[in-house]
Amino acid sequence: MNTTPLSHFQLAILLGMTVALGPLALDAYLPAFPEIADELGVGHGGVGLTLSAYVGALGLAQLLGGPLSDRYGRQQILFAGLAVFACAAFMVAQAQTLPDMLGWRIVQGIGGAFCAVSVPAIVRDQTSGQDAARLFGLIGLVMFIAPAAAPSIGSSLLYFSEWHSIFLMLSVYAALLAVVLHLVLFRRLPARPKVQTPVSTLVTNYGLVLRHRVTMRFVGLQALCFSAMLVFITHASFIYQEWFGLSNAMFSGLFAANIVAMASMNLLNRRLLNSFKSVQVLRTCVFLQAVAVSALIICAWAGAPYWGIAACIIAAVGFMGAIIPNNMANALEFFPHLGGTAAAMLGAAQFTIAGAISALSATLAGGTLLPIVLVMAVCVFGAAILAAGGPGAVERESQA
Repeated sequence: MNTTPLSHFQLAILLGMTVALGPLALDAYLPAFPEIADELGVGHGGVGLTLSAYVGALGLAQLLGGPLSDRYGRQQILFAGLAVFACAAFMVAQAQTLPDMLGWRIVQGIGGAFCAVSVPAIVRDQTSGQDAARLFGLIGLVMFIAPAAAPSIGSSLLYFSEWHSIFLMLSVYAALLAVVLHLVLFRRLPARPKVQTPVSTLVTNYGLVLRHRVTMRFVGLQALCFSAMLVFITHASFIYQEWFGLSNAMFSGLFAANIVAMASMNLLNRRLLNSFKSVQVLRTCVFLQAVAVSALIICAWAGAPYWGIAACIIAAVGFMGAIIPNNMANALEFFPHLGGTAAAMLGAAQFTIAGAISALSATLAGGTLLPIVLVMAVCVFGAAILAAGGPGAVERESQA
């Protein structure tokens, strides 16, 4: 067994590959929405429900996966999640009706939740504070490859095959990832003491997190910012391919531009953390995101061309490259021994609220652009209110 400790860069690559399951499962099949809708005999909104169903399950199941990972270990819960994800992805590829696809997407979301909740818990096991923010940022930089490449991967698979091949690819990826993590990650991570506490604490520990006002501030902030981004992802195909009539290639290119912007902000964030506290960088980026969304509202109302809308969306989404790592570090900072539970609360709120808001946006859109943009704006402006008092709240809690 190799006992050489993993460097932060090696750890970031492995955990980034794990986190990449989420954006791959969300984004890879976006170009296939029209084909899936035609084959299943449903509307574009019906296919969009498969995305909301996955995200909702991804959120709620973390409430179970987080405490279980605290009690029984990160490795067991992560591997269980990978197995469920791989099997469910295979079954989605066999779906013949929308209800079948919805059902297996929910199961896939449960598997994805057990994987997603394990990553921030592992980070919190290994580091804290500014170092945690840097490691989350590095993980984000590695995993940005997935959402940037996902629509292109989906489009390429559609060129050579049908939409079913996208989910078969997801199944194979999860299986291979399990092998890599077993051989490389868990053989070199320091052993984490097992927590022998009553099973009832799997529930009561949530009370500790819920009563912690500073942590819940960041939980709410992340849920709102992620909701704004998911609303865009849910309607991205409609905005670019139907509203503006762009090709698959143009859609994939504009979607990838969002990820380039996020990666650029992520790199800038790592430099800013050398001079500023992560919570200060977080507040500034949320404020700037609100400015970008305000410009998006004006462009949508004025009927701006696609490049004007795209520029505002790219700017707004790009700030997530700094918002996510800084927010996660601050949300988990005050629970060093309950990293899984705190991460579960963060992930559950993020995905459940975002899933509900994205589903709501689908009913409000009515085939027009402005309602979609307004839903994004409500989320971002709410996040800006929470971010405004973030630095003061962290300072008071640290001094208590």
